[in-house]
Amino acid sequence: MQLSNALYTDLSIYYDLMCCDINYQAQSLGVQRLHQLFGNGGKQYLDLACGSGPHIRHFIDAGYQCQGLDLNQPMLTLAQARCPEAGFMLADMGHFNLAQPVDLISCFLYSVHYNPNLSALSQCFARVHASLTRGGIFVFNAVDKHKISNLSSVSHSTSHLGSLFEFASAWHYNGQGEQQSLRLRIRKTTGSEQQLWQDEHPMVAVDFTQLQSLLAPYFEVHMLTHDYQSIMPWDALSGNALFVCIKA
Repeated sequence: MQLSNALYTDLSIYYDLMCCDINYQAQSLGVQRLHQLFGNGGKQYLDLACGSGPHIRHFIDAGYQCQGLDLNQPMLTLAQARCPEAGFMLADMGHFNLAQPVDLISCFLYSVHYNPNLSALSQCFARVHASLTRGGIFVFNAVDKHKISNLSSVSHSTSHLGSLFEFASAWHYNGQGEQQSLRLRIRKTTGSEQQLWQDEHPMVAVDFTQLQSLLAPYFEVHMLTHDYQSIMPWDALSGNALFVCIKA
């Protein structure tokens, strides 16, 4: 069995397989509804940590003028092929500049946690605020570090070009501090040959009280149940939530 840790660099072509169980259309439609309800009606859109651009494709089809940002060039190359109408930039979500402000910024798939620490997360929120038009909104999802179970994981498998791919991911938090991680594993089986890739992504650990405090200087904040197909207030119990942040 061959083992590697260069997950996204070497396996960006398999990213969509890894995420094939995600309903990108439902997530995109959900954020579009939130924009209609809370936003200013504009159609300029930026997706942070856009990956290979699946959400952006749905926003383009809904009539938005779209941009995407990611730190991984192979992902951006895939995104540009998928969404030639959009503009893309290789940049960190805490250190980017737009030529013109936009009306809607999203950060799907818990990617806001890719900020390495609370200081970087605060810087990200400041850049988002500066990049929005008045009445624009920022929508993202997050996990409360105190609700993470290190015993829980999600997994799925799919076939592609004669090979079986098995994917697994899990949060891990040691119970203190501002660091958590996302542990990922991919197993590829082709006949009798197996390859295994493992990776651990360091991420910022934050609780929802901290998040609200970091957001408060910049936004009017609404916390919603983590369900893109309904709009309900967060129940104050779940460890996952959608954040809708309005620039006054």
